[in-house]
Amino acid sequence: MSREDQEKLFCVENENGNVPEHSLYTDGREEALKHKWIESEKMGHDLGQRAIEDWNRRHWWKWCRARWVEHLQGTVYWKELGPTTFGALKRRLAADPVLQDRVVDRIKAGWENLDIILWATRWGLDVNAVHEILTALDMNSCRFAPRDDSPGS
Repeated sequence: MSREDQEKLFCVENENGNVPEHSLYTDGREEALKHKWIESEKMGHDLGQRAIEDWNRRHWWKWCRARWVEHLQGTVYWKELGPTTFGALKRRLAADPVLQDRVVDRIKAGWENLDIILWATRWGLDVNAVHEILTALDMNSCRFAPRDDSPGS
């Protein structure tokens, strides 16, 4: 069954129709396996679990953060992230939508909350409004540890 066919089977209904439902752990594992294959090809032999651990160490957090943004945008429903924040960026979180967009741009670029608050302070922006946006988006709740899917675990 193709990925597209699978997505049709597992969709979440929202105001924009059906949205594919995914799992951070299942899709993350697929990404780690792709990394393993590429790195093993480069080395000329199977790197095994070491390549999976390398992907987890080097890419898991950034990959999860990008999935969190997809979830907030309402484009992909990640079941581990739940319904509360799904599509949150489609709702107005701040009185100033331009400020909200600027904060979200920084989140997409990988900035942490403290970086965003310091940026707002340096630029003389409304730090309270920035804090409200960050609280509503709750980026820190997407700090999932990668699973150990090694054989025998």
